[in-house]
Amino acid sequence: MKYTFFLFFALLLLAGCDSNRVFEEYTEFSDRTWKINNQASFEFEIRDTTKKYNLYYNVRNSLDYPFARLFVQYALLDSSGTELSKKLVSNFLFDQKTGRPLGRSGLGDVYDNQFILLENQEFKSPGIYKIQLEQFNRQDSLRGILAVGLRVETKDL
Repeated sequence: MKYTFFLFFALLLLAGCDSNRVFEEYTEFSDRTWKINNQASFEFEIRDTTKKYNLYYNVRNSLDYPFARLFVQYALLDSSGTELSKKLVSNFLFDQKTGRPLGRSGLGDVYDNQFILLENQEFKSPGIYKIQLEQFNRQDSLRGILAVGLRVETKDL
């Protein structure tokens, strides 16, 4: 019994290791709705400017989301507030033809999706950077969006 517990604990620790991750955080929406005025902001630190980075946005949605696609506008800002990049992106949360949810299912009707925002991003100086995410679906409230997040990881060479 002791060995089983030790093995389980060791596997749990190894599964939690993610050497490429620099930052990962979520903003949860308490009423399972992403309102147009709920801009999600994430601040992360870049220390090594010799590396390239991939930045992803994460979406946790339920089957209550009424559309196949999600439109998100992001802005990348440096520590002085200067906008480095801004773009409107569109990604599918459900298959267009079958309506089947995409992403990984965790519990019941909840699905996790991860989409690339910036690939091979280079940062010229170390410091604190900020990503702002806002929903751009032409609706004031998007029910079925439980949380959005940001993941920053180093790019393997």
